[in-house]
Amino acid sequence: MPPDPLFATDALTVRYGGVLANDRVTLTVDRGEIVGLIGPNGAGKTTLVDAVSGFAPATGAVTLAGRRLDGAGPHRRRAAGLARTWQAGELFTDLTVAQNLAAAIERPGGRTGGGDVCGRRRPDADGIQAALEMLGLGDAADRRPTELSLGQQKLVGVARALVGGTAMLLLDEPAAGLDTHESGQFGAELRRIAATGVGVLLIDHDMTLVLDVCDRVYVLDFGKVIASGPPAAIRDDPAVIAAYLGSAVAE
Repeated sequence: MPPDPLFATDALTVRYGGVLANDRVTLTVDRGEIVGLIGPNGAGKTTLVDAVSGFAPATGAVTLAGRRLDGAGPHRRRAAGLARTWQAGELFTDLTVAQNLAAAIERPGGRTGGGDVCGRRRPDADGIQAALEMLGLGDAADRRPTELSLGQQKLVGVARALVGGTAMLLLDEPAAGLDTHESGQFGAELRRIAATGVGVLLIDHDMTLVLDVCDRVYVLDFGKVIASGPPAAIRDDPAVIAAYLGSAVAE
């Protein structure tokens, strides 16, 4: 009997008035697996991430490591090990890279408050450095985001989501704005993350990245999953070509 997946949604449904944004979406991500979620603009991809992370009301089940999270608030889902990035993932430019990561795991109302973020005491310094090292940013801890390339800034955003015991990572268009070389480097870093056992759900319009780095891919259209499978099958699926790709993607 196969083990239960690390992460799963079951019949996840989101409605905004009369609009059905997600229609009974069921998907899984295993430990150490990178799973893609693609589809045209307006297909419901970001809505799904919002629902999974607790920022949009939904029906259906959200499970992480055997624990039901639907009904829990965003902070409780984060504490359980579910983390996300945002399309507009701006960093605090007046803080160092390490302080940006510290801000993500500082507990609201904690005794140390802003002092930690401003450098007097850094919470979980070892975990912060480990996240940066994993993404090849170990030497950037004391630099400001404006001193880094766009590709490095994107990786800082991912590192910020990794700190704090993350088991499942939801990435919402993390490669937006990257050139081909930077996107390739970004994909290599995602593989390093997955190799540690973290599950990754990747949403992106960079089809070269998605088809190269993902183990499996789900395709959304009008809020429904219209196809799922390995990248090679998705690339040549007639329904996917018609709804999203427009033409078969070359090897």
